[in-house]
Amino acid sequence: MTEDLRLRALEALIAARARTETLTDCVDDHELTAQHSPLMSPLVWDLAHIGNQEEQWLLRTVGGRAALRPEIDSVYDAFEHPRAARPSLPLLAPAEARGYASDVRGRVLDILDTTALEGDPLVDAAFAFGMIAQHEQQHDETMLITHQLRGGPAALTAPEPPGDGDRDLPADVLVPGGPFTMGTSAEPWALDNERPAHQRTLAAFRIDTTPVTCGAYLAFIEDGGYRDPRWWAPEGFEQLTQHAITAPLFWRREGGQWLRRRFGVTEPVPADEPVLHVSWYEADAYARWAGRRLPTEAEWEKAARHDPAADRSRRFPWGDADPTPVHANLGQRHLRPAAAGSYPDGESAYGVRQLIGDVWEWTSSDFLPYPGFVAFPYREYSEVFFGPAHKVLRGGSFGVGTVAVRGTFRNWDLPVRRQIFAGFRTARDAAPQEVPPRGGAA
Repeated sequence: MTEDLRLRALEALIAARARTETLTDCVDDHELTAQHSPLMSPLVWDLAHIGNQEEQWLLRTVGGRAALRPEIDSVYDAFEHPRAARPSLPLLAPAEARGYASDVRGRVLDILDTTALEGDPLVDAAFAFGMIAQHEQQHDETMLITHQLRGGPAALTAPEPPGDGDRDLPADVLVPGGPFTMGTSAEPWALDNERPAHQRTLAAFRIDTTPVTCGAYLAFIEDGGYRDPRWWAPEGFEQLTQHAITAPLFWRREGGQWLRRRFGVTEPVPADEPVLHVSWYEADAYARWAGRRLPTEAEWEKAARHDPAADRSRRFPWGDADPTPVHANLGQRHLRPAAAGSYPDGESAYGVRQLIGDVWEWTSSDFLPYPGFVAFPYREYSEVFFGPAHKVLRGGSFGVGTVAVRGTFRNWDLPVRRQIFAGFRTARDAAPQEVPPRGGAA
C-alpha cells in the first residue's frame, strides 16, 4: 500500500509539472512577465510560486532540508501581495524561475523515495505530496485563465471534446428527500474544508440534468434579462450598471450574431455548450428569471454522490473509480466544455450529467466550515475565507487536473468573478405531488 501511494504521488507530481511546462513554454519571455489582466498574476509569478510552495512544504517541512531560496518566500507569498501588485515585485526571470522549480522538484523526488508515508498526519498516505500536486494543478488552472485573458493569437491548442451530447435527456430529475453523507473523512488527499464526513438531511428537490447552455442563457439575454432589476440581487445589478455588463465575459454581438473570444480565437457562441464566464450574480439572475434557483451546496453534492440503492455516498457521480476520459472533461484535455448531455459514463445515480468537469458550478451557498472542521495544515488554505463574502462552486471545469477534483471538492470565489471557468445548473423545490410516499420508490 505504501508503495502504491508513493507511485500515485509521483505520477500526480509529474502530471502537474508537465502541464505547468505546457502553459509556460508556449509563450515567450515577454508574455511570461507581462500582466495580462490586473485580476491575474504574471505567468512567471505562478511558475516560481509553484516551486516556492513545493520547497517550503516538501523540501523544508517534510524533508527537513535547508532552505534553497529563503529570500524569495515573501515575494511569492500570495497573502502578502495582491495580484495587481505582483508585477512590481523583484520576480525571478523566466529562466531562473524554471531552473528554481526544476531544482526543487529534483530534490523533492529524492525525499519522496525515502519518506515513510505513515505516522505524522502531514505525510500519512502521502498527504503533503498530494496537497502540493493539487496546489500546482490549481495554479495551472489559474494560468489557463490568464491565457484566456491575454490578447493576441492562440498559444494553446487541443482537440475538440467528443460527441454532440444527448438531446433526449429530461430537463431535470427528482432527488428524494432524506439524509445522506456529505463531505469525507476517508479520502486521503481531501483538503481540510472537505472534512469531516457528516449527515445532512434535505427536502426533496429537482435539479437540471445538465448545466445551463449558452442557447438557454441567450434566451435570458434576448428577453431583456440584463436590463430588468427584478431578477438581480441589488449588488449584482449595481455591477451591471457600473461596468456596462450586457452578456457573459468575452461575448459580443456583431452583425446580428453573438460571438465569443476563446483562447485567442473568435467564434460563434455554441448554443448547446454550457455557458461559461458568468458571475454568481448572473447565474442567480438567470435562475430567478427561469422560475428556479441555484442549488445549495448540499443539494449539489447529494445529486452528485448519493447512491439511493446502496444508501451511501460515492467518491464521484459514477462510482469510486478515479476519472478517465470517458467520465469527464478534465485536465485541459480540451479547451472548452463539451456539449450539454455528454459523458453518459459519468452520470450520477440520479441521472445527472457533467457534474464533474466542463464548468465549475455556482451554488447558492456561502463558503462555511463543516461541523467539526479543523484547519490543516494551515489556516490560510480555507479558514480565512469562510463567511458570506465567498460563494461555493462545485464540480470542476475542463481546466481542473484530475488530482484536484472529486465529489467532495469545494471551490469558492467572490460572487462578482467572471474570468473563472464557471457556469451553473438550476434547481427547484419538489412539489408535494412529486414527493414519493415514505418507503415508496422515487
